[in-house]
Amino acid sequence: MRLLVTGGAGFIGSNFIRHMLGSHPSCEVINLDLLTYAGNLHNLKGIDNNPKYSFINGDICNLDLVRATLDRFDIDAIVHFAAESHVDRSIADASAFVRTNVIGTHTLLEGARLHDIPRFIHISTDEVYGSTTVGSFQESDILAPSSPYSASKAGSDLLALSYYTTYKLPVIITRCTNNFGPYQHPEKLIPLFVTNLIEGKKVPIYGSGKNVRDWIYVKDHCQAVEFLLERGRLGEIYNIGGGNEKTNLEITDLILKLLEKDSSMIEFVTDRPGHDFRYSLDCSKIHALGWRPGYTFETALQETVTWYVQNEWWWRPLKK
Repeated sequence: MRLLVTGGAGFIGSNFIRHMLGSHPSCEVINLDLLTYAGNLHNLKGIDNNPKYSFINGDICNLDLVRATLDRFDIDAIVHFAAESHVDRSIADASAFVRTNVIGTHTLLEGARLHDIPRFIHISTDEVYGSTTVGSFQESDILAPSSPYSASKAGSDLLALSYYTTYKLPVIITRCTNNFGPYQHPEKLIPLFVTNLIEGKKVPIYGSGKNVRDWIYVKDHCQAVEFLLERGRLGEIYNIGGGNEKTNLEITDLILKLLEKDSSMIEFVTDRPGHDFRYSLDCSKIHALGWRPGYTFETALQETVTWYVQNEWWWRPLKK
């Protein structure tokens, strides 16, 4: 199998590349990444000389580049991770989110259509559903995004579905809950809090800290994407979750305990605009196919905290 992975120098994309090369010796991966602030070639340290791995520094919005890449390699599937994904940044300036998440996805879809790519996995987010206080979202529910980030992802989802309906492009869409694990940029909640505490700094919690998210270990997410590459039905959407709904305060308390800190290290800050209260996914559809997460939350969080403790060389330059 030969995969074109977009955004493969990012957090989830780099973990996915590591997973595929590690578990499939015959798999070849071509990584197309623009190397924005969230793209980091250090995420791929140790596999950059693998003969089954190739890197292309480029923009997914560039159709000529996308087509040249697809001409050069006989691609079996595109796995599209590349995205602007930080909500606070989208609130400050939405333009990059519209460009990358909507126009970039359209460019890839068009390239895939013109080159008859056998499978296109579009990686989306649970945030496209918006917030809910009760129940869990199913794949057929109406989209109600709250931020420019989630709105841009909802737009890219609809584009991908339209290419399946109109052109029969073999698209599968995944919508995943909050990821955590190694190589996650320290602007995100768990790595920010872990690295702040290592540095002796307080951790900032928005509002009351009672906002709820479902958390999934990035390694489980990568295995789910691999599973859908092999068994997912074309034209379908699949929710992917870890089954670990926790408030931000609960997450913070667990991190404090693992790093032997107390609640004096918490600093409550003004809530951000349009802050969704709770995300929750019904994942029965992918469960019915036979996939379930393999890690407990406690084991995954311990592994994650240990990784950041042991890899200051990786995150300290990013925090500067």
